[in-house]
Amino acid sequence: MRQYEMFEISLQGKEPEGSFVNVDVEAVFAWGDQEKKVKGFYAGEGIYKVRFLPTEEGLHTWKVTGAVAAEGQELCQAADSAHHGRVQAEDTHFVYEDRSLYRPFGTTIYAFAHQSDALIDQTIHTLETAPFNKVRYCVFPKDYDYNKNEPQYYAFEKDAEGNWDVNHPCMKFWDHFEKILFKMDEMGIQTDLILFHPYDRWGFSQLSMEDNLTYLEYVIRRFSAVPSIWWSMANEYDLMFNRGIEDWHVFEQYIADHDSFHHLLSNHQCIVPYDFSRENITHCCLQLGCVERAAEFIEKYKKPVIYDECAYEGNLAHDWGNISAFEMVNRFWCLYAQGAYATHGEVFLSEDDILWWARGGVLKGESPERIAFLKDLLEHTDGPVVKWNPKEFAPEEERGTILDKLKGQREDSPLIYAMNHPTEEQKGFVKGMFKHPEYTGRIGKDFFIRYFYHTCPAIHTMYLPEDASYKIEVIDVWEMTRKQIYFDASGKVVFSLPGKEGIAVIATRVH
Repeated sequence: MRQYEMFEISLQGKEPEGSFVNVDVEAVFAWGDQEKKVKGFYAGEGIYKVRFLPTEEGLHTWKVTGAVAAEGQELCQAADSAHHGRVQAEDTHFVYEDRSLYRPFGTTIYAFAHQSDALIDQTIHTLETAPFNKVRYCVFPKDYDYNKNEPQYYAFEKDAEGNWDVNHPCMKFWDHFEKILFKMDEMGIQTDLILFHPYDRWGFSQLSMEDNLTYLEYVIRRFSAVPSIWWSMANEYDLMFNRGIEDWHVFEQYIADHDSFHHLLSNHQCIVPYDFSRENITHCCLQLGCVERAAEFIEKYKKPVIYDECAYEGNLAHDWGNISAFEMVNRFWCLYAQGAYATHGEVFLSEDDILWWARGGVLKGESPERIAFLKDLLEHTDGPVVKWNPKEFAPEEERGTILDKLKGQREDSPLIYAMNHPTEEQKGFVKGMFKHPEYTGRIGKDFFIRYFYHTCPAIHTMYLPEDASYKIEVIDVWEMTRKQIYFDASGKVVFSLPGKEGIAVIATRVH
């Protein structure tokens, strides 16, 4: 047994009579003055398993009761450098259990687990050198454009009438699925596991509520001790028209109540975002292109915000699947500069219909290496980025908006007169005329970032604290270059910029 790594007990018994899901197997693990109860699961061929996720060093005793029985003890050794425990939400960012910071840089491969072994192996090989540390993929197969292949296995056996029998999981499916899950864990990649979705021709999206809860019971018993798992209730929950919002609340509560290890939990939308203020929801999972709203969501929910779909680099006819590599990179920078997070996706037409977003394979786009550049830059900072007012350290007389500065100026200018004396009809428009998104963030007083996205200024004024000195660098996010322009800056600093899209400025404290 080792801290932050799944520990498994395997016991031989009789095949269950009736349900293979709701089996009577429970274990109690005790250490120090603490104990935790964990339900076991049936793994087929008379084998029952109990899985536990230890979080502390020291002697642990365990006792299994029910359909099988055994007891023993294990000395839990300290975690090695590769294991940090579950990812948890803390304020508006994420940390591992060992308190080290986790910044998600995700990608989406919806039907990852439902491909041939050769394609799965190729996808894993691609991920080994990709910058992504989180992957979104589904339990159930997906039926959608460029995603028509049949999976090797299905999650359940069928009954005598040909209907899915959720009380009899297909063990070949789950054995196959968890090999991928365990491989992701071994590679240090979080699995954002999508439990339901509407893109279905097999009937999984039409299961009854009772059957859905039985399915959730098995998934939780089998996978909740995997440290790197997140629960995503659905991909586009609001397109599952046979489920009302009350049903999603039931699923949410069921997962929260039955997951002994309390993994991250959220829900993904097509149109209407889920209510992220709910107590069990740990973070905001969004499908949106309007990256300028990230700070708004952070402020509203006081939780981490991930744009798990901000569109896809590619060349499809679908509007969501044809942004340029630059635009994908641009959206990443816009989000991370505000203290939010993003998930990559890629959809390039291919004769074999193997597109990364659905089936994996190889990456063909130009954004991943530039996402890696951003990831590396942030990994050399010492904390989470939070939203920053770039005028915070400006002199009082320079803190106002452009509109503020126009007030009281020469009235013979038509523009200034209109700004100072708007009609009722003009007031709403005047307020927003000079208001542009500001993609700015900070880490305490040690690090400041401003990203200029599609704007192309050739000169910029930056206001830094007077009581510290900063190295200032100009970054070209596409060319992946960093040019140092100051080493000992403080206070008000005016400097030149390239006058092109995709430029960022960072200031790092030196003393």
